[in-house]
Amino acid sequence: RWEGRYTIGRDPKTGKAVIKNVLGRTQAEVKEKLKRAIDENRGLDVIKSGEYTVGKWLDLWYESYAKVKMRPSSYLTYRGYIDNHIKPYIGNISLSKLTTLDLQTLYKKLLTEGRVDRIEAKKQPKGLS
Repeated sequence: RWEGRYTIGRDPKTGKAVIKNVLGRTQAEVKEKLKRAIDENRGLDVIKSGEYTVGKWLDLWYESYAKVKMRPSSYLTYRGYIDNHIKPYIGNISLSKLTTLDLQTLYKKLLTEGRVDRIEAKKQPKGLS
């Protein structure tokens, strides 16, 4: 079993390095996972999660990750989901204070009110799309 470690930043309170790791069966697998993990964390300061609201973090994630890694049609769809469905309900909650209850409440609201009323959807239950 192989392990690769990388530093994602420094803890602002202690000044110590915050280290994450990846595991794999082969050295090549770990190298690939390590490269992917470092690329995914570039630009996202997970140590400052207490300073971000859900909306602010989603904007940062969208600009740093989604726009770079996804097809244009996918990231435009994600932008719509973020702006129309997530931010209005939980966008102002601090990431450090976000709870599973907040997410469950959002999920329930989207299940009951999420679908736009269209002629073809009249006989279907409301849903997330």
